[in-house]
Formats: sequence, structure tokens, C-alpha cells
Amino acid sequence: MTSFTLADVRERTYKSRDAWWTVFLVDPLAARLVVWTANRTEITPNQITFGAGVLGLGSAVCFALGDWYWLVAGALLFHLSFVLDCMDGKIARLKNNGSVFGAWVDFIFDRIRFFGCMMALLIGQWAATGEVVYLMLMPVVTFLDLLRYLNGSQVAKTRQSMREKLRAAAEGRAVDSMVDDPESTETPKDADASADRPGAEAPPVVFMEEVLRDNPDLDHDQVRSGTQAAGGARVIDVHRGFSTRFGWYEGVRDRLLRSRVRPHLFSGIEFEMFICVVAPLTAVVALVAPVSSLIVPVTVLSCAAIAAFELVIIYKLWLATRDFSTELARLQG
Repeated sequence: MTSFTLADVRERTYKSRDAWWTVFLVDPLAARLVVWTANRTEITPNQITFGAGVLGLGSAVCFALGDWYWLVAGALLFHLSFVLDCMDGKIARLKNNGSVFGAWVDFIFDRIRFFGCMMALLIGQWAATGEVVYLMLMPVVTFLDLLRYLNGSQVAKTRQSMREKLRAAAEGRAVDSMVDDPESTETPKDADASADRPGAEAPPVVFMEEVLRDNPDLDHDQVRSGTQAAGGARVIDVHRGFSTRFGWYEGVRDRLLRSRVRPHLFSGIEFEMFICVVAPLTAVVALVAPVSSLIVPVTVLSCAAIAAFELVIIYKLWLATRDFSTELARLQG
């Protein structure tokens, strides 16, 4: 019988970069639970996903009841639900027993859990206080959550399209200077052209951001010059414009990545946790301090933070498209 260790879990299931909430507040507990679960039970990832859904339902019920002690219970259940949600993927990677359908179920349960708990929290507080502001926050939170999902996928597609075109240009293949339609699900015509040529070698191109993401201790100037690129590959930096404008960014990013923390400090995970964990926990503060509920201020600040970080991502992408055009012209020239 296989005996997994904590080191196995860290090596085989930890992401190279993750949300700070996951790195510091979830993984230390989830990893230890994964070791126990993998060694002592036959529980499958889908069963863990179902358990996370049950805890999420319990959290929603607690939020709907509205009193401070129910809010605290709901916040704790929501966090434990997220811990289980992280465990199912770790179990799947550790024991190699995941499935495509399981990944779909995990995604759907995530969305149902957040929207169900968020609405239960805000509707429950509206019913308890009669303050309409709770109802007004519901469409705002929903819109921002959908926006960050749509924006994230489209930004990823656009970046991938730019990388493929730059690889094609570096190989001397013809390529359209326009970025492919991000809504298209088809592979760019030139993206896999090298795979169709007998004896074609891997594209001799690496991207600055990807190299530093995996090796944050490398010297930036040496990476740009190609002296630290694997296999003598050509290094392309499509984020030079952003790094030039914000000289402090690269140093901060490297320090964060050394701890596996991604620079996107307020992502969807933090957004969900601040609304469904931090906000309801502030009910305890109202018991010991002469303040009203802090659920509204925490929710508003969370909305402002997620919107700000999404705007930064869009701005960074815009600068990258300009660097892409310059780099593409240089490669083609």
C-alpha cells in the first residue's frame, strides 16, 4: 500500500504560484488532511467535491438565519468547504484518479456555492435589518464575479495567441500581425504548423515572464540577454512596457513568487473569501465595539479591490499588445 508523505503532497500537488489566501490559510491544513485521506481511505475526488458542496449548503443556511452566531458558523463552514474544494484536486493529482467530468463538477459546485452563500448572506441581512443596501450589493457582486471570470479567460487566450504568433515569426513562418479573435475556439493556423513538418524542432523561443515565474531568483538582465535561457533559446519580453513604467513591480513579484504567491493579490479567491468569510466574521466586532455591522463596508471594499486589480490586468495586457507588435515587427524584419 502506498504511503504518501507531506513532502509528496507539496511536491506533486502544490501549484508553483497560487492565491495568498490558499498558500497561507488553506494549503497548510489541506495538505495534512490529504495525507491522512490518501493513506487511510478510498475517498475519491468527486466524493470530496460533494462534501464541499454539503458544507457550502450548510454555510448558506447559516447566513440566511442572520444572527451573529449563525454568521460566524456560516463563515467557518464556507472556509472549510473551500479547504475540501482544494483537497479534491490534490487527491486527484496525488493518486492520479481525477477525471474530466470531475473537473467540470468541481467548477460548477464552486460557482453554486459562492453565489448561493453570497445571496443567502445579503438577503439574510436585509431580512434582519430591513436595509435595502444589502439587496443593492447583490447585482454588483454578481457582475464583478462574472467580469473577472470572463476577463481572465479572454486575457489568457489573447496572451496565448500572441505567444504563438511570436514563436511562428521567430521560426521564419508567415504570420498575421493581428491577434486572433479571443472568442474563437479554433487553434491559430500557424500555432501548430511546426508539428506538421517532419523533423521539426521545438520553437527556439521562451518568454521572459514564464522564465521568471518558474525561477524568480534569476537575474532579470541576464534572462533578457539570453545568457540564462535554457538551450540557448531566444528570450522575448512582451511586458517590458509595464516593467519600465513600474520599476518596483519585478522586485515585488519575485519576492511573492518565492513564497508561491502570485502578484494578483486580490483575485477571485480573495474576493469570495472576503465576502463569505471576512465580512460575516465582522459580526463579532459589532458585539464588542460601538459600530454597526461591517458587512457592507467589507463587501464594498472587496468590490473595489477586485475591480482595481482587473483594471490593472487590462492595462498590463494593453501594454503587452503594444510590445507584441514591436517585437513581431522586429522578428519579421
